[in-house]
Amino acid sequence: MLIRVSKAVLVLCAGVYASLVAVNNIADYGTNFEFVRHTLNMDTTFPGNKLNWRALNSSTLHHFFYAAIIVAEGLTGLLCVVGAQRLWRARADGKEFRRAKGLAVAGLTVGIVLWFGGFIAIGGEWFLMWQSETWNGLDTAFRTSALMTLILIYLTAASDDTPVSWRQDAALQEDRPPKRRAKRPRKSPTTR
Repeated sequence: MLIRVSKAVLVLCAGVYASLVAVNNIADYGTNFEFVRHTLNMDTTFPGNKLNWRALNSSTLHHFFYAAIIVAEGLTGLLCVVGAQRLWRARADGKEFRRAKGLAVAGLTVGIVLWFGGFIAIGGEWFLMWQSETWNGLDTAFRTSALMTLILIYLTAASDDTPVSWRQDAALQEDRPPKRRAKRPRKSPTTR
């Protein structure tokens, strides 16, 4: 049961982190809005950059992207916190615990998509955030997406309270007995 408690607590930590980030971005909207604005404007990339045609110079789009980021952070936080609560309630029973993982998996996945897909892939490579000395959030995005990925792997990995094979796990998720492979008859050795 200690492993199940550990998994629930780590999911809760991810949820609290994402929730705090969302609340901070709402409470101090202007500070991180500048980060989004400069990243989308690409105004702090290397001089003479031939990829500056990708820049989005619309204030409306800047606010839209920032709002989408805040919503994704909030959704990550909400799903992880509620998911951790469900995991906590189901911690005494391995089968129930496996069934309770859905919201936690969804929350961690939203977080990974945001920080890896949004910040690292889109912000870092499409908008060349890596070129900016001032408005570069790649280290934080990597750290966050890596931690959420590790928690997701740990949450979904087999342990002392989870089945060993994916077939058993799929069967348990659907409340049916696992299918057994038919044994193949042994071939008798042939002599030459």
